[in-house]
Amino acid sequence: LRRFCPCPPRGLLASLVTKVLLAAVLFGVVWSITEDECLPGGNLFGVTTLFICALIGGKLVALIRLPRLPPFPPLLGMLLMGFLLRNIPVVTDGVYINYRWSASLRNIALAVILARAGLGLDPAALRKLKSVCVRVAAGPCIVEASTTALISHFLMGLPWVWGFILGFVLGAVSPAVVVPSMLLLQKNGYGVEQGIPTLLMAAGSFDDILAITGFTTCLGVAFATGSTWYNLLRGALEVAGGLLAGLLLGFIIQYFPSIDQKHVVMKRSFLVLGLSVFAVFGSGVAGFPGSGGLCTLVLAFLAGLGWGTEKARVEEVVGWAWDVFQPLLFGLIGAEIRVSELEGHTVGEAGLGIASLLIALLVRVLFTYVCVLRAGFNLKEKAFIALAWMPKATVQAAIGSTALDMARSKKDLQLQKYGMDVLTVAVLAILLTAPVGALVIGLAGPHLLRKPKSSGSGERVKPTLSAFF
Repeated sequence: LRRFCPCPPRGLLASLVTKVLLAAVLFGVVWSITEDECLPGGNLFGVTTLFICALIGGKLVALIRLPRLPPFPPLLGMLLMGFLLRNIPVVTDGVYINYRWSASLRNIALAVILARAGLGLDPAALRKLKSVCVRVAAGPCIVEASTTALISHFLMGLPWVWGFILGFVLGAVSPAVVVPSMLLLQKNGYGVEQGIPTLLMAAGSFDDILAITGFTTCLGVAFATGSTWYNLLRGALEVAGGLLAGLLLGFIIQYFPSIDQKHVVMKRSFLVLGLSVFAVFGSGVAGFPGSGGLCTLVLAFLAGLGWGTEKARVEEVVGWAWDVFQPLLFGLIGAEIRVSELEGHTVGEAGLGIASLLIALLVRVLFTYVCVLRAGFNLKEKAFIALAWMPKATVQAAIGSTALDMARSKKDLQLQKYGMDVLTVAVLAILLTAPVGALVIGLAGPHLLRKPKSSGSGERVKPTLSAFF
């Protein structure tokens, strides 16, 4: 008995008791400072409950495994859990989060994911990018954004600039869905000789950057005042300002802290995350909201370029921050959809939004197929690339609510309606394309892609970008 149940406890029991004790002490300290904020109906209670539920929802969805299919992305469980917490009558009263808290937390998550994307860009891949990868990265995004703007203007009644805001929100492909699915196919050898997994993973980052840049530019035009030419010039100035600020900040943190200091990795990580959050929030305070996201991408990429191999350690720390804010981001996005507030005309507009989404998605798939013509792929491989280039999730969750938050700050009911339309279609895009995209990639990959030819040594062919150049 003493061996299996020692006193004092050890092992798993001791670990459980310790975690419960730590949580109780943390709650006691925070409650003694904030009082009602930690009780049901308070913001801290709502944020904590949402975080825990979203985390559990993500874990449960990730446990769903179907034979020969990639795992479902955890973000679906986080999104659905936020939706349920907001729309269950009894729970909604206790889980309250002020919209300012919600907007601030989503903006912090946006800063973290942009910093992570900037650090994840591979300079070697950038130098090797040629016609095929550029076409796949830029063409479908621009075509889908333009198609969405055109259709939403006539079907949903959105102004042109808001149509392009919605278009660039929908135009980004989701690394959270595509990358794990591609890694699974690559592990099994499908499409490796042709470089298809490498092509899609490399082009994904640039596709997202283009979508975010277009979104922030249109956002700056939508919320500016003055003539149309002034607004267009203002959008160009925001892009230029964000680029210059990112270059300056990225160059500074390349050298400070210096490599002879202690805890260099933690200092670099703090500067990257701190400057990213400051760029996103500070650009809004300064009246140039479109420059913050681009500034974050540029400074993170330039800093990682100067750090060389040490960049991986900073990426790990930023990844920890993303692990914390990912459940909050997707949970808060799901919580923005309130069934009780969906009036008859709003439901009808949601139907028109789905129609706009599906039409634009069909155009995107067809144009992606055109982009990979005469690139050395056979018919099945072209079809697979076109189908694999449609899942949406991460970027839509990160920027889908930004326009609504800005509209609320302006206290303009018409702009809030446009912002809610954009957010609703973005959430619908996640719910429709993320699981379908994961299933399509998992099912079509083994049937449409070729395995590498077996060699005498049994050595797997290493995927390179030169496979399709």
